[in-house]
Amino acid sequence: MVTLKRAYDPVAATDGKRLLVERLWPRGLSKDRLKLDGWIREVAPTTELRKWFGHDPAKWRQFRIRYFRELDSQPESWRSIVSLARCGTVTLVYSSHDEEHNNAVALREYLQLKTRRRTSPRRSNPLHQSRRASG
Repeated sequence: MVTLKRAYDPVAATDGKRLLVERLWPRGLSKDRLKLDGWIREVAPTTELRKWFGHDPAKWRQFRIRYFRELDSQPESWRSIVSLARCGTVTLVYSSHDEEHNNAVALREYLQLKTRRRTSPRRSNPLHQSRRASG
């Protein structure tokens, strides 16, 4: 399971593995306060894309499209997150004030899309299994 949390929110035992998914360190926070299990800079949007977006909700749709393209071109940057999420909770830590329009929200959506595509419809659909068993 992949969850989201602002870097400035309190750490909780239910966070599981905490991964910072930003290129820049959150302002005013120490490593001790964040209690991270990892910092994956490579999975964050490029500096050019981040600056273009500027956390403008009007650019959200286009930002997601461009960011997903970046992620498609570097699967090694996000595969470890998928692996960790299969074993337990992973919390993507971000620093944006906007909790709806930020790279962690887009990254979680991307990861969910990727993991759904990997699941075969025949394996996940009980109807297909019962047809094979009966026929």
